[in-house]
Amino acid sequence: MSTDPAAPLAGAIFLGALAVALAWPVPLLLARAKWPSAAPTLALALWQSIALAGGISMIGSLLLAGLEPFGDDLWSRIGGAWASLFHGPLPHAVSLLNAFLLSAAVLLTAHLVLNLALTSVRSRNQRHRHMELLRLLSSPLPDVPSTRVIDHPAPAAYCLPGARSVTVLSEGMIELLSPAELDAVVAHERAHLRQKHHLLLDAFRSWKRSLPWFPIATRAQDAVALLIEMLADDTARRTSGDAVLAEAIRLVDATGPAGAALGAPKDRRTPEQRRAALVAREERLTDGRRTVGPLLRTSVVVATVLLVVVPPLVILLS
Repeated sequence: MSTDPAAPLAGAIFLGALAVALAWPVPLLLARAKWPSAAPTLALALWQSIALAGGISMIGSLLLAGLEPFGDDLWSRIGGAWASLFHGPLPHAVSLLNAFLLSAAVLLTAHLVLNLALTSVRSRNQRHRHMELLRLLSSPLPDVPSTRVIDHPAPAAYCLPGARSVTVLSEGMIELLSPAELDAVVAHERAHLRQKHHLLLDAFRSWKRSLPWFPIATRAQDAVALLIEMLADDTARRTSGDAVLAEAIRLVDATGPAGAALGAPKDRRTPEQRRAALVAREERLTDGRRTVGPLLRTSVVVATVLLVVVPPLVILLS
């Protein structure tokens, strides 16, 4: 830890600049990039590191700048601020700006954590209510465990995580697809359940709700949702093959915007957005391009690790 009096301000400026970069230009460039569809696991790891590093950088920048007058290193500053808060008096160098920055750091931390908790609770309650409705409005699919059928003409397939996770199919989906295509759809949905994709979606929904004034949060949520679908496709195609899964997606797409996409309930995307996602998934399965070069892969891995490691180190060493 540094005792240089300029270190906290330098660290605060660096983290502030990093937070701005991770809030706008970096996610915008990643959302427009072509390579994520070839490596969805790698892209999802990068998206998570961007969100985590962005939050730590925002909070860390405010914290370092606000704590600067309270001591010679991070822990003495925290101890000094804590002692001043409960026992006083404040050091002479502490200004109204320092108090504002510290308050902002605390409030932003609480805002992000509470939004994450609230989003998780809301999602769990929605899933619980949906499960209760399914017990009334659906029936088990014979010879297919943990799968239920709803009587609806539009093709629909989704998974519902929970203590007893289920895959849900509509009568329209069963009538539309061949047995092999239906198996591919079921494998896709079960991949979502096994890999706990709903937890990642909850995290990015929380990011969007926490920072609604950042349009990039919506773009990030949409990009992550599509990558998760592609990741489930990769699991399903190992048993079904690319052609069978692609044909299932094409048939659902051919039903038009009124048909439900292969995804979760309460899908808030527009029909155009759902169709664009289906088209992107189908093209990915049919064009045969699902590799990234070693240089790009290494660069992304390094960037992902640095984003997770650097902001906490800057806070600790400033």
